[in-house]
Amino acid sequence: MAESNFVDYVKIHCRSGKGGAGSTHFHREKYIAKGGPDGGDGGRGGHVILRGNRNYWTLLHLRYERHVFAGAGGSGSGNRSSGAAGADKYIEVPVGTVAYDANTGEFLCDINEDGQEVILLKGGRGGLGNWNFRTAVNQTPRFSQPGEPMEERDIILELKLLADVGLVGFPNAGKSTLLSVLSAAKPEIADYPFTTLVPNLGIVPWREGKSFVMADIPGIIEGASEGKGLGLRFLRHIERNSLLLFMVPADSDDIAAAYRVLLRELEQYNPELLDKQRVLAVSKSDMLDDELIEGLRPSLPDIPTVFISSLAHQGLDELKDLLWLQLQQPSPGSTEISHKPLDLAHEDLDMADESDPSDSFAG
Repeated sequence: MAESNFVDYVKIHCRSGKGGAGSTHFHREKYIAKGGPDGGDGGRGGHVILRGNRNYWTLLHLRYERHVFAGAGGSGSGNRSSGAAGADKYIEVPVGTVAYDANTGEFLCDINEDGQEVILLKGGRGGLGNWNFRTAVNQTPRFSQPGEPMEERDIILELKLLADVGLVGFPNAGKSTLLSVLSAAKPEIADYPFTTLVPNLGIVPWREGKSFVMADIPGIIEGASEGKGLGLRFLRHIERNSLLLFMVPADSDDIAAAYRVLLRELEQYNPELLDKQRVLAVSKSDMLDDELIEGLRPSLPDIPTVFISSLAHQGLDELKDLLWLQLQQPSPGSTEISHKPLDLAHEDLDMADESDPSDSFAG
């Protein structure tokens, strides 16, 4: 399988720097044979820091950088000189990246702004030199502190795309075609299912220079929540969307039933997705006449619906107006992102990546 440049999942081993040791040193110079203690403190170890960078849109640059080590702190020296701090190690990630503990699934942080910095692992504190331990009783302490040890942790980084509208539908429902017509995005398009293997983003222009971002993810099939198909792997990318655009082809046996299947798969993946605003687009409607469209309307779900055809450019302006109007409305439910612990038993995607670096689903 051809290698993909889209990587939305990596597992890395991080280690902060250990603190430098404090110095046990006594002042010595000409005519001062027995000076007091002047051992300096050790420097702190380097931190491992996660930093948002808007110039990245994927985790591809971390795919083969699986070990991240910060620098150790320098030891203290005489004349109360402190050791140098260890070099911090920065991990640049796209905006929208979430970090978890790989062993426990604990949520660690969410990078949602460019330049945002979060310390994943703190460097060890430097030890105190013997100058700090002088007292009236013990004026020549012959001991100092060692530096604190380093910290180690396996970290999982997941990318969740930031978009206003998320496309949800079965394979071959016309999602990629719609994205290519509404925006400058050029996703792969073909007349067979699962043409889209990775998410795609496109900026959709509206009126007066305004625009919104649309995300297309691989198609969902019935039973996706049980491991069938590809969709569940990428459903994280619509968790941040404020609006979900369901797409069902006009030639479906039952449009309402197909919509309910998609809704059920989303609910089983994350019930909070049902709190988002929803719009239904009946694609490939150029095969319907006005009489058939009016006959279908009573059986459609009770959500805003528009009949469209990407190839015939039918109903696209109406769709964009409807999406923009819905985006301006307050969400019916909470818009906060759920950071539920990872199901580590079912999220072992990293093993596939290590076994075959050319696997396009790896990362």
